[in-house]
Amino acid sequence: MADTEIHDPLLHQLREERLLTAQQIEDITDEHERTGKPVRQLLMDLGLLTEEQILGVIARVLGVRQVRLRDLDILPEVIRAAPVSVVRMYNMIPVETGPNSVTLATSELPSTEVNDELQFVLTRDVNFVVMPEEDIKSQINRHYGEESESVTDMLSALETDLENAGDEIEIKGGDDISMLAQAANATPVVRFVNLVLYQAVQNRASDIHFEPFETEFKIRYRVDGALYEMAPPPKHLALPVTSRIKVMSGLNIAERRVPQDGRIQMPVGGRMIDFRVSTLPTQFGESVVLRVLDRSVVSLELENLGMPDDIFQFFCEDIDKPNGIVVVTGPTGSGKTTTLYSALRRLNSIEYKLLTAEEPVEYDIEGLVQVPVNEEVGATFGKCLRAFLRQDPDIIMIGEIRDLETAEIAIQASLTGHLVFSTLHTNDAAGAVTRLIDMNVEPFLIASTLEGILGQRLVRTICSRCRTAYTPEKNIIEQLGLNEESVGGRSFYFGAGCSVCNQTGYKGRRGIYEYLRIKDPIRVLIDQRKPTLIIRNKAIELGMRTLRDDGIRCILDGYTTVEEVLKYT
Repeated sequence: MADTEIHDPLLHQLREERLLTAQQIEDITDEHERTGKPVRQLLMDLGLLTEEQILGVIARVLGVRQVRLRDLDILPEVIRAAPVSVVRMYNMIPVETGPNSVTLATSELPSTEVNDELQFVLTRDVNFVVMPEEDIKSQINRHYGEESESVTDMLSALETDLENAGDEIEIKGGDDISMLAQAANATPVVRFVNLVLYQAVQNRASDIHFEPFETEFKIRYRVDGALYEMAPPPKHLALPVTSRIKVMSGLNIAERRVPQDGRIQMPVGGRMIDFRVSTLPTQFGESVVLRVLDRSVVSLELENLGMPDDIFQFFCEDIDKPNGIVVVTGPTGSGKTTTLYSALRRLNSIEYKLLTAEEPVEYDIEGLVQVPVNEEVGATFGKCLRAFLRQDPDIIMIGEIRDLETAEIAIQASLTGHLVFSTLHTNDAAGAVTRLIDMNVEPFLIASTLEGILGQRLVRTICSRCRTAYTPEKNIIEQLGLNEESVGGRSFYFGAGCSVCNQTGYKGRRGIYEYLRIKDPIRVLIDQRKPTLIIRNKAIELGMRTLRDDGIRCILDGYTTVEEVLKYT
């Protein structure tokens, strides 16, 4: 592996000092790209280096000293040199101050960008010392309070900053580019946006919504599929805050009449997070939505998706076939992309060429050739797929089959010996067949190429801390299509609400699934253009369990509630 290929400065130094072999560096890089885990953490997890050795290397690169917890007595005025939002965001703590400088303790090797940003938000020169991560965390909790208190403290401290700087960052007229850029880079605005991103990652949010209205500016997080509102900032901050996000994602801050898409990649709380940014012009300003892609909490392993054993086995058998089409269906946000990526990860080996066409590319995975679809420049799904067939692929993933052209090329690829994965927006597995026929795809082509259809939903799981058992009433059992005999006296569960789950009773999500295998009796019905209901009933007769059945399994196993299953099935 040539030096030019080593992007991580810590790995580069380890190579220079010959502490790792080229193969070890390649393995670490692959694992870092696959999981999103920090390089430092992987080095320790794989037993290649101890934390002491890593800290020694970081200290040598930075040309600074190593310190221990016992060596420190941090004074209150030193703590005040860095606000809690900065400390939590970068996982660093101030240990010394000078007339116009601050020394931060770090357990990571800060990049040039992080160094510049710290100097900017702290408005002074920044120096470093190196310290074990556990010591830093205990000092942060000691001096800045526990996690839950700190977010409230950060917000109140920032509100004061924002009020004090209100006149400076309020935009009058709003069309002066230099004023916009100045407001977007005002220290309180930078800190505020960083805090919002930090809190979203801490709460495991999948999306962050910035929404301007006539009299207020709302910020909402989507956690486990439900939206929660945070304390709204002052209305006049809408433009500086959205401009800040656009600056971070490389978008045009002067253009507010057309939608724009961008991407932010930055460290949050000690790990690298991807944010996909989408702006939309509205009546009262730009609405901005950030999709949070935290690879360290998304497991792209099929075994970890929670599929029932029989569905897992059938799905694995079908994705191991040399050709055919496997479709995953469900509404937006039901985890279809994660399932497909997990399938691709399972098949990703040196003897297969894997190509994906997506809008946008959700996860960067080593070994996959991933192509972003861009309708504006004419790079449609259809055009990308035609080009794919000339690239000698074995396996193709199409982000979504949305029209006849895409469906026909997918079928053509399957008939010429390729395995094709894709998604469709339908309510259940059987509905996918009807959806393809509605696109004017010939039924005999569907029957001859389709191998399996996986229908899925994500239901919220009950918080393990406040999970409470109860005996269900007869009408609830009947609503689920069960009887008291089949329940067999088993308890149902709900979440009473606690600090761990923000009083919601839920923490995390899991999938519920149905898998329609395309066997000969089903192929006959497809060929005869039979409606969804007849195909569905035949599949049940042949042994398919429905989404509702799998949801009931999750209720009886104590994973989720009756309300969640009734809501999604």
